[in-house]
Amino acid sequence: MIEILAALATGILVGVIFSLFKLPLPAPPVLSGIVGIFGIYVGGLSYQWIIERFFT
Repeated sequence: MIEILAALATGILVGVIFSLFKLPLPAPPVLSGIVGIFGIYVGGLSYQWIIERFFT
C-alpha cells in the first residue's frame, strides 16, 4: 500500500511541476496508457509463467 501511495504522490508532484513550467504532461493518452501498462504487466507475468512451466 505504501508503494501505491508513493507512486501516486510522485505522479501528482510530477504533474504539478510540468504544469508549473507549462510543459506537456509526460504521459500517453489515458486509455492507451492504461492498456500499455496492463500489457507490460501481463507480459511480465507471462514470462514468469513460461519459465516456471517449461524451464524448471
